[in-house]
Amino acid sequence: MDNREKPSVGLAIETSCDETGVAIFDSSKGILANLVSSQVKLHAPFGGVVPELSAREHVKNINPLLEEALRQANIDWKDLDYVAVTVAPGLILSLVVGVAAAKAIAHAYKKPLVPVHHLEGHIYSAFLEKVEKNPKEEEPIKYPFLALIISGGHTELYYVKGFSQYQTVGQTLDDSVGEAFDKVARMLGFPYPGGPHIDRLAQKGKASIKFPTPRVKGEYNFSFSGLKTSVLNFIRKNPSYPKEDIAASFQKKVAEILAEKTFKALRDLKLNRLVVVGGVAANSEIRKVFKEKAQQMGVELYIPSLKYATDNAAMIAYAGFLRWKRKGFAPLDINASPNYPLEKFGKDWS
Repeated sequence: MDNREKPSVGLAIETSCDETGVAIFDSSKGILANLVSSQVKLHAPFGGVVPELSAREHVKNINPLLEEALRQANIDWKDLDYVAVTVAPGLILSLVVGVAAAKAIAHAYKKPLVPVHHLEGHIYSAFLEKVEKNPKEEEPIKYPFLALIISGGHTELYYVKGFSQYQTVGQTLDDSVGEAFDKVARMLGFPYPGGPHIDRLAQKGKASIKFPTPRVKGEYNFSFSGLKTSVLNFIRKNPSYPKEDIAASFQKKVAEILAEKTFKALRDLKLNRLVVVGGVAANSEIRKVFKEKAQQMGVELYIPSLKYATDNAAMIAYAGFLRWKRKGFAPLDINASPNYPLEKFGKDWS
């Protein structure tokens, strides 16, 4: 029997930005451990992530998290079959910490090193609930499907034909949707990260302002810079307008823009499966709008639970398992990369 057909256990490390993540995945039991050390409080006073501080925190947190993950999973280093790690994209100083740790473990215990793209991890975060229920299921979500990735650094649409087969359909031409949330929150007087503040405030307000929909080159591309400017101009002209109504109106427009582009792409590509992933997928209005639209169009919609929507290592562990099954191993001299397109990564490591 091929060893890859036997139950396997993999360790995963995620340090692409400001969350230190470690997870352990058992192909017969599912996620055995999924630990995240957040740096939100550290970076909040600066209004965003400070790369040097982030890297230092990763160095401080990585070993305790590794030890705790092994303890929770009740396994030893020798029980691992592979080590998966996020190698791209992200903050280079942060990525290097995780990649160095993964290399050291792989070398010391003679385990295969499996590279994972951060966006690839997000795509497969949509699989995790199904994997938890039945770890042995071959295709928890059937291929092909469309993936919308919305986060602090990304707003992108991908046609996913199969594992490691990614085709770019659309992308933001300026700000990511997460950046837009952070900047509008700052306009309203809220600290970083702004998304949760906008979401909570919007629950108390009415979407009474008709913000314009930006015109964009490319029918599946996105733009949020103009919308952000429209909100800023409105606030300057209406300084006493209820903040909760501004938040609700902005949030509704964002959800409408994302849904309009995404569901048009689904129709044009004749797809009926959609995954919506990334930290901004935790937004209540976006989840609501996409669920309603998917139901109307008869589209299978998969959005991860809140614990898997934001950066985590469980998604890296599962994507790493899928690549490990295909013997997608990396040499120990692989380098972290701050910019590595998902489409190219998929071809390079198919």
